[in-house]
Amino acid sequence: MKKFLLAATVSALALLGGCSTTSPDTIQRGDAQRLSQVQDATVLTVRSVKVDGSQSGVGAAAGGVVGAIAGSSVGGRREGQVVGVLGAVAGAVVGNAIERSSTAEEALEIILQLRNGERRSVVQAKGSEVFYPGDAVILVTTGGKTRVSRAPAVQAPGKP
Repeated sequence: MKKFLLAATVSALALLGGCSTTSPDTIQRGDAQRLSQVQDATVLTVRSVKVDGSQSGVGAAAGGVVGAIAGSSVGGRREGQVVGVLGAVAGAVVGNAIERSSTAEEALEIILQLRNGERRSVVQAKGSEVFYPGDAVILVTTGGKTRVSRAPAVQAPGKP
């Protein structure tokens, strides 16, 4: 039983690295086939930032279980209980730290100027596009979330 719980907990910790992403190259299922608002803008500045990882409690719970199982196997019955509790606490702290670091993302803060002169800031995960000051971009807003993308080339009317 202990081996099964240990294997299940380790599997849960491994899955934490594959949690959701905020990549501008990945569209959420709920955003597909929805009408989005599009605005033209120009990039003013771009800087790298780090988006802090999440703390859902899954890492702490999984770490606590692993620590409790590992600690309870130490010494006799009484020592095993005490070390099991201490192992659960230590495991929860370590599991929480693992979850937080594995869900952190490298991102960009992009300061933009809209056509009407207003300025906006968008933070998004690094994607396949690279932005430089002066680049023409579009802001695509769907369901309250905005992403920055390169503006498509526009041809003058009447030219094939």
